[in-house]
Amino acid sequence: MIVIGREDVRRRLTYEVCIPLVREAMIALSAGVTRQLPRTIIDLDHGHMFGVMPGALGGDAAFGAKLISVYPENFAKGLQSHQGLVAIFDPATGALAAVVHAGEVTAIRTAAASAVATDALARPDAAVLAILGYGEQAHAHLAAMARVRPLSEVRVWGRSPDRAAAFAEAAEREHGLTVRPAPDVETAVAGADIICAVSAAAEPILLGRHVAEGCHVNLVGSSRAGPAEADDDLVARSRFFADHAQGVRLQGAEFLNALAGGRIGESHLLGEIGQVLSGALPGRLTAADVTVYKSLGTIVQDLAAAWALYEAARDEGWGVEAGF
Repeated sequence: MIVIGREDVRRRLTYEVCIPLVREAMIALSAGVTRQLPRTIIDLDHGHMFGVMPGALGGDAAFGAKLISVYPENFAKGLQSHQGLVAIFDPATGALAAVVHAGEVTAIRTAAASAVATDALARPDAAVLAILGYGEQAHAHLAAMARVRPLSEVRVWGRSPDRAAAFAEAAEREHGLTVRPAPDVETAVAGADIICAVSAAAEPILLGRHVAEGCHVNLVGSSRAGPAEADDDLVARSRFFADHAQGVRLQGAEFLNALAGGRIGESHLLGEIGQVLSGALPGRLTAADVTVYKSLGTIVQDLAAAWALYEAARDEGWGVEAGF
């Protein structure tokens, strides 16, 4: 068994590596090649969560699970909000092949999945990005969005103006882009071509009336029923796609809220991003469409990344070998 720690994940699971992996994993998921069960989430005290996500890449491919805790306040302490491991098994023998740092895999593959969706659904000339939130996923999403669209302007909003300003300053230095803090959500998203909602908001902060025609929106921050980042208006006016339809029908807060409020019907969920990527479903129909990608995160994304890391570690001789 090989243990692959955070630094190896960060160094080797680049967006150039991860974006194609996630793209193929989502196509396979929508085609029924891969298998996964709905995630199980246990609520802990103080707003913390513990999740279990099992799945298989299909056929004679690898299988495994992610065990993950979510402590949202960790980022302010210099720690990752997501802590845990991805355990991946060798399909030839059933043996545990690798244990991989789940926090870093989650950070990278989540943003990579949004980049895949953005590449499929955003207008080709999209250049103005708004980010709602300034935590780990905000940093990851900026890096990932820059891989799929030539960004000319980035705006960031968060509840703390000081932290939003610090994010903007650090991001400008790192990416060489124009990054500006916004005083409120409406200002941040006004006329934006791409919006990445990666906040910890419990109630909607992104309102449909503030989103411009032609915008693509990635809804990422809420990963369960309950907390919602966007209102019913945005959902209702959008072409709405899921990472995994079953998961969104069970746990996609924004979709469930609009459904319960009578603003949409079940068919408003047009399908999965994997179907758009394969050509089975159309994505954007006109330049004026507002498109939404609802991301809950799927275990097949984690497994595809973990297996690629394991194969590289095995073949190239890095990682830490351990008995089990």
